[in-house]
Amino acid sequence: MKRLLATLLLAVVAAVTPTAPASAAPPPQGPAGDAFYTPPSPLPAGADGDVIWWRQLPDNLINRGYLLLYRSRSATGAPIAVSGRVLVPKLAWRGPGPRPIVSVASGTRGIGDGCAPSKFQPDYEKPLLIDAMLRRGWAVAITDYEGLGTPGTHPYVVGRSEGRGVIDAVRASTRLPASGLTGGGPVAFSGYSQGGGGAAWAGELAPGYAPELNVVAIAAGGTPADLDAVATSLDGGIGFGFELLAALGLDAAYPELNLPAYLNDRGRALYQNQRDACVDQVLGYAFQHIADYTTTNPLATAAWQARLTENKLGSTPPRAPVFLFHGTHDEIIPLTQARTLRAQYCAAGVNVRWATFVGEHVSTLITSVPSVLAFLGDRFAGRPATGNC
Repeated sequence: MKRLLATLLLAVVAAVTPTAPASAAPPPQGPAGDAFYTPPSPLPAGADGDVIWWRQLPDNLINRGYLLLYRSRSATGAPIAVSGRVLVPKLAWRGPGPRPIVSVASGTRGIGDGCAPSKFQPDYEKPLLIDAMLRRGWAVAITDYEGLGTPGTHPYVVGRSEGRGVIDAVRASTRLPASGLTGGGPVAFSGYSQGGGGAAWAGELAPGYAPELNVVAIAAGGTPADLDAVATSLDGGIGFGFELLAALGLDAAYPELNLPAYLNDRGRALYQNQRDACVDQVLGYAFQHIADYTTTNPLATAAWQARLTENKLGSTPPRAPVFLFHGTHDEIIPLTQARTLRAQYCAAGVNVRWATFVGEHVSTLITSVPSVLAFLGDRFAGRPATGNC
């Protein structure tokens, strides 16, 4: 009888314990140069987060690095390949438990293949934030997002695409034998601006999309939680170029939106010429208006409103503690819609730590770094989170 009970117990444990998909062989190394970013067609069979191929990056004093092409899901749920990096500290991890992994959702680089975070230089977030994470012994996974580097237009600020890319970068990091990383350890999502949206979306999606991950923290700053509110604020503002990127991104994610149908001659020229734009190329559109490029405002239509609503954060509360923060004078992403997200999370019972930093959009990225590191470090150390709802 005891042997029968033990057998049954082992069977139950095996049934409920999530495991990474088994691979017949380690993933192959990918081709050199830009050919790395062109996935095999059709995609090889596998699961979300599986590594398609990889390549070692040049060493530096702080970390070992790996360039990955891994499986994920598009904005509409189709299987796709996404590129990204995994950085592993040379500093030995002394525990307890597996080395923590932070999946960093990058801030805006643009929508063209040359703007992919793994290509875009200088990488302004690495010396500011990522190197500090590595010095603490944390591994860092950095997705390029859908369509940055890989084929297709990047669906800029489209939440489910970004969130899945952020999540699957963690899975891929633990499925690459060369990284030495293992599953089951603490995971955090962190990002600012576009990355704040990516991190928050990863937090909302993870319980259903990746229940096997031990997500212990989410840090999201300058977050575009409500794209409709952000678009209204950007129209005629200093950050109007980001609205152009968002329009192109939404159109790429959802072809039925048919952005060209709303454009005038000036808009059609922009549509043809800026689909590979990096962030520096859109800064010159400051203080322009949607009406300058359209015959009819697409954001006023039912089809566009439905997709904007679909990409609004707050409907699926994350389960991990959240650090939400914003600049008091953010001229790009309105503070009011971030406060609304805080209120929604608090009402849903999420453990939220809220902070504002005196400054505008870019300065807040800089001044918030010590608070982000402290929040993540406390969660990795197992200290209880104290919210301020």
